[in-house]
Amino acid sequence: MKQFLITPAAGKRLIARALVDYPSIKSALKSGTLVIIAGTTNGYVAEEILTFLGQQEGFSRERFFRGIVLPSAGLISKSGRLKDETGFPGDVVIVDGVWKKGLTIFDVVGDLKEGDVILKGANALQLPEKKAAIYIGHPQAGTIGAALQAVVGRRVRLILPVGLEKRVDTDLDELVLRINSPGTEGPRLLPVVGEVFTEIDTISSLTGARAELVAAGGVAGAEGSIWLAVSGQTHQVAHAEKLIESIYREPQIHPVKISL
Repeated sequence: MKQFLITPAAGKRLIARALVDYPSIKSALKSGTLVIIAGTTNGYVAEEILTFLGQQEGFSRERFFRGIVLPSAGLISKSGRLKDETGFPGDVVIVDGVWKKGLTIFDVVGDLKEGDVILKGANALQLPEKKAAIYIGHPQAGTIGAALQAVVGRRVRLILPVGLEKRVDTDLDELVLRINSPGTEGPRLLPVVGEVFTEIDTISSLTGARAELVAAGGVAGAEGSIWLAVSGQTHQVAHAEKLIESIYREPQIHPVKISL
């Protein structure tokens, strides 16, 4: 067994590396539609997939999100969005392996069908049960509200890439009941059933090793970091070590060039 420290940024890159090779995503890229809904983790996923397709030109993670959490609440609206969204590029919609620039989930949700895939980030993770929930700032439930039309109505696959720093220790259903109660202030919370994909799933998917969360935290750039203990056959652990070393120095996330 070996232990590894992974920062939030490195964790996002790690998840993205695995999803490029995920069977349902590869199938949608070959023949179908893949919708990568804007978000900080999905920015890494979009970057990796577009690079794999040789279509990364013109893509930037800098404004690839709608809602965001920043240290200074004055920079965002009550719904969690930047007060200036002029740089928002749209979601990444890939049809039959071709990036259709400028489209969003709202443009294509009515055309999605079984075999297509939607990627959507999450804000809360109940790790043992692999349950996830999404913060809602929009009065019509935003992008996930649109996505669920296709997921529930037409069996479109929903994958939820989410870092382990989003974990909570309370039952999500209980949290949702309280957060969404009349008289409560702040964002709402929507539990969503989909394929939750974390750094732990990445290690298993790409190396066959077993990873478990054993500690967390840090300072001076390591805030929100996780410690993973990785075990398995010698070659599996070695593969995991090589994989983690390849993303170990991923720069901190600076999604908006705004003075804080």
